Amino acid sequence: MALVVDASFAAAWFLPDEQNEAVDRIMAELAYNPGLAPSLFWFETRHLFLVAERRGRLRAGEAALSMTQLRLFPISDAGTGADRLIFALASRYGVSGYDASYLALAGAQKLPLANQAAAKEASTTRAMGYRRPSSRQAMSSSGRVAARPARAALTSATTAEN
Repeated sequence: MALVVDASFAAAWFLPDEQNEAVDRIMAELAYNPGLAPSLFWFETRHLFLVAERRGRLRAGEAALSMTQLRLFPISDAGTGADRLIFALASRYGVSGYDASYLALAGAQKLPLANQAAAKEASTTRAMGYRRPSSRQAMSSSGRVAARPARAALTSATTAEN
């Protein structure tokens, strides 16, 4: 099953202190089921690697190398998303426009969202009607699984877009 990948999950692939077993499983899954990400993903990961290098979490030159390696993963750029839907999700669930971009894409595509979510984001995915999928789907850092949004939540958010 394809999934939407966010920058925090990509960070866990490349930053040694963030690597974990759940991330490794999702990485392996991408070989069989390519991921999707909003255009924002590439900007966020670029910034994340740059800051990690500046703070000594990556050695000099590893930010660019990590970005080059990330671009080899089968992750398709799904564009910028629908502005009204992103605004509606951000307002409704109290998340940033950045986070709402990933939620909008996952909801529109009816795909799981692979992220290293903080407690607030985990509660947001539950509030959107996400259900617990099989163990093959995306896991957050808390061990909770972010799954597909319920049709009603997506319908109400899509209605707000129009």
